Amino acid sequence: MSSDLSELLNELNIRSIDELFSDIPESIRTKTLGLPNGMDEDEIRRVASEYSRMNKTVNQLHSFLGFGLYNHFVPAAVSNVVNRNEFLTAYTPYQAEISQGMMQALFEYQSLIGELLQMDAVNSSMYDVSTSLGEAARMSKTITGKDEFIVPKYISRNKRAVLDNYAKGADIRIKEVDFDENGMIDLESLKNNLTDNTAGVYAEYPNMFGIIDTNIPKIKETIGEDRIFVAGVNPISLGVLAPPGKFGADIAIGEGQVLGLGLNFGGPVVGIFGTKEQYIRKMPGKIMGITKDHNGKIAFSMILQTREQHIRRERAVTNMTSNQALMAVASAVYLSLLGDSGLRKIGEVNMGRTKELIEIVREFGVKLPYGDSPVFNEFLMRLNESKTFVSRIARKYNLVPGHILGKEYGFNDRNQVNIVTNVTERTTNSDFDAFKEFMREVA
Repeated sequence: MSSDLSELLNELNIRSIDELFSDIPESIRTKTLGLPNGMDEDEIRRVASEYSRMNKTVNQLHSFLGFGLYNHFVPAAVSNVVNRNEFLTAYTPYQAEISQGMMQALFEYQSLIGELLQMDAVNSSMYDVSTSLGEAARMSKTITGKDEFIVPKYISRNKRAVLDNYAKGADIRIKEVDFDENGMIDLESLKNNLTDNTAGVYAEYPNMFGIIDTNIPKIKETIGEDRIFVAGVNPISLGVLAPPGKFGADIAIGEGQVLGLGLNFGGPVVGIFGTKEQYIRKMPGKIMGITKDHNGKIAFSMILQTREQHIRRERAVTNMTSNQALMAVASAVYLSLLGDSGLRKIGEVNMGRTKELIEIVREFGVKLPYGDSPVFNEFLMRLNESKTFVSRIARKYNLVPGHILGKEYGFNDRNQVNIVTNVTERTTNSDFDAFKEFMREVA
């Protein structure tokens, strides 16, 4: 035993480190972690480097994987701005007098996202789209006093898992509405699911299969003014698609990862949340406002804080107390760089390249379950092969063909592989060539 350890144990008046864990019953203690002996710093760096080289990113693969996180180009100016100390080291701007820069940046984020969504009010961000959905369901109940919330049968399991957790705590019953033959919300099924207890309805465009749901504009009329319509959007698609505010959405949510955040190995990301003016006091999260100081100069402050640790917990509209400030700033920088024309151009490129890949898939006679429906930058294809075979051929060409849908979505046929395939402006001709080779063996 080292002298340092002996001195520490003596100071604590114990004989061994194990005594620190005496409150934990022996029956549930782990006997060994299976770890090697300790290494010095240099050895650890070498081992970690060897492990890291085993990883393969989109830069080493022909990747067509999307399904919630997308490989869009991020201009260098985004990281240049957010890595400034004023932003990188800043925390929640509770002290307005020393946080004007961050508050202004978040105010600009709110303004840009509000314009993008065509919603009256936007908060200064949520954790991710899943927490945005959970909060939207809770907010729908708070506004209406009803306890049923309807969602599509096919949404990401990540979103559904978080929603279910929110629903359990808030005593909300989740109901599902099916898709029609075109892969869109079945309006008749929706009507049949509506009851006097329906608080709100959630629908997406593009949806889980990448389809631009043309039934979305009819939803608010279908459910009526006494129920909340929550629209889920891919914000980068709004360069070419109509914003949710144009067709009656009461709440609009989305995943802001596409707005200049990169993939980040799956996170951090940023949840978008906007609503109509009449519901702003029920909206979760922080909101930055613009005002004037005692000298008449423009100033910024946090407003409408009846939502977290500022008041009694039972009176708060939500207990979510943090946001993704740095990620929100990155999104604001990205949107500022692109502008209207840049965002529209990226949307057009994404749709155009996706159409090219769909034509390639059709040439090989592969089944496209919703082949006649419009898509943004993802689509569903079905291969009549086993998952094992498809995965082996994909590895042969250093390819990730997309996200394979499994039993969790009701796809149980072992001799059939359903893949949501994604294309972005970063998908190259070399990627397309690899995809063709892959299709020759699996089609």
